[in-house]
Amino acid sequence: MKKIIMMLLAVLLLATGCSSTSSTTSAETKTGKANGFGGLVEVTVTVEGDKITGLEVSADSETPDIGGAAIETLTSAILESGSVDVEMVSGATVTSTALINAINNALDPEAYPFEEPAQPTSAPVEEVSAADLTMGTAVFSTGRLGPGSDDTDTPVYSFNEVYASVLFDAEGKIVDMYLDQLEVATPNYDGDGMPHFTGFPGQSYNYDEDHDAKVDGTQTSDEDMFMAEINSWATKRERGDSYSMGTGKWYQQADKYEDLFVGMSVEEVEDWFNKYCSDANGRPLQETSEAEGDAEKYAALSDDEKAMLADVTSSATMSLNDGHGNIIGAILKAYEVRKPVNSGEIVKFGLGLSNTGRVGPGSDDTDTPVYSFNQVFASGLFDAEGKIVSLNLDQLEIATPNYDGDGMPHFTGFPGQSYNYDEDHDAKVDGTQTSDEDMFMAEINSWATKRERGDSYSMGTGKWYQQADKYEDLFVGMSVEEVEDWFNKYCSDANGRPLQETSEAEGDAEKYAALSDDEKAMLADVTSSATMSLNDSHGNILAAIKDAYEASKDVDIVVE
Repeated sequence: MKKIIMMLLAVLLLATGCSSTSSTTSAETKTGKANGFGGLVEVTVTVEGDKITGLEVSADSETPDIGGAAIETLTSAILESGSVDVEMVSGATVTSTALINAINNALDPEAYPFEEPAQPTSAPVEEVSAADLTMGTAVFSTGRLGPGSDDTDTPVYSFNEVYASVLFDAEGKIVDMYLDQLEVATPNYDGDGMPHFTGFPGQSYNYDEDHDAKVDGTQTSDEDMFMAEINSWATKRERGDSYSMGTGKWYQQADKYEDLFVGMSVEEVEDWFNKYCSDANGRPLQETSEAEGDAEKYAALSDDEKAMLADVTSSATMSLNDGHGNIIGAILKAYEVRKPVNSGEIVKFGLGLSNTGRVGPGSDDTDTPVYSFNQVFASGLFDAEGKIVSLNLDQLEIATPNYDGDGMPHFTGFPGQSYNYDEDHDAKVDGTQTSDEDMFMAEINSWATKRERGDSYSMGTGKWYQQADKYEDLFVGMSVEEVEDWFNKYCSDANGRPLQETSEAEGDAEKYAALSDDEKAMLADVTSSATMSLNDSHGNILAAIKDAYEASKDVDIVVE
């Protein structure tokens, strides 16, 4: 892969109205590095005072079309702002995070040390030939009461979504898996890097702006804040080296569990959890475990079992099921929704997530707006040329409780927050409800994806899951770049829907007329089953597919 080297220099002048006035601040050049998607991302940073004025990036292992493009976009933004306080590039979050980490390492190596990537804890996945290989992709949502409260005794809350994409052989044994998680907290949580959600527009909550464990005030969400917070949500894998735990980083612990469960059925995974993890907190047992019943449970194990657990807990000590998230539950759900994998040679396996906010649809009968956040997740299997072998798509849409559609998952807000609600879905508001801890937990526990909603979620053309199936089949054999090209050529620039002869959005008629008869026939076949948008406020399917490739890991699997 070609080496990506970019040198972009910008000179910042202290404006005094006289061009002959020069800056008294001398320029310094510093170097830093971080682990990217494919390897090292190295930077040479020029700073004048506290401003970044020059940036050279070397990233020879990042994908040119995705990672390289992200680096170019971020470099321009960083030089324009003079700092790393810029938005990540959607669909290339791993590379984006690596570039920011490398710059921070250059500017302050003590605060942002470079760490060599962890060596694999087990041998690479061996080649597997499985005529009946299946893939299941699922999310398990839970609420969390805590951790604790802020310095004004206002509780901290979060919702946690564990994503699991799992490959199973014909006997139901796990061939490989990909785990990730999104945790979103109230803005009074003091941990730097935690994704926040203040609430839907009009809702308020305490916030700790500088993460010093002292509340800086109460902030009220508006539409701009609502959209910005959701756009900034990053999963625990995407947070990378910045998310440290007692034993390594979150992604390193997840990697250990992924390796551990290979070769087990979901029943065996559940049995392993029940036998070798604490009944109190879901963590793998250790000799030093102190929760109720842990000592007795550990003492009953054989020496070989204790040795096995010592190997596990040398890399992974986080819970497999507690308030932080239910990893076991996500794996079990993935088995329940598994689907056959297409034949081909698979060298990459990825899971991607795209978060978007939606203003609408419309308002209730009291003119109070309806809002929602939409999360599209995609699992992809790719061949050596980056072509899609198999694809799984699903989506979670969560709306304010005044949305009148039956079956829509709702979120009133964190405990203490209120919103209009339409209890019987008759398009008439029945009042204002205020969330408490029971409602908060119950609403999150009831969240169902669009696939899980099944036949109850109808659209203009069939059901949501049927339309998603059509897109999954359509994109097999394409690279992510070709998927994006297909979208740009054959979908409306106004609403992201596949073009039809009857499309009426601005520019659609001209775009459709320019196509050949064969292209129009192909589109007629697509739109006989799928007419929903691939990228609009309902969700960005394209970005999720791109993110799945960007975040993919190496595997070696042959499906005959």
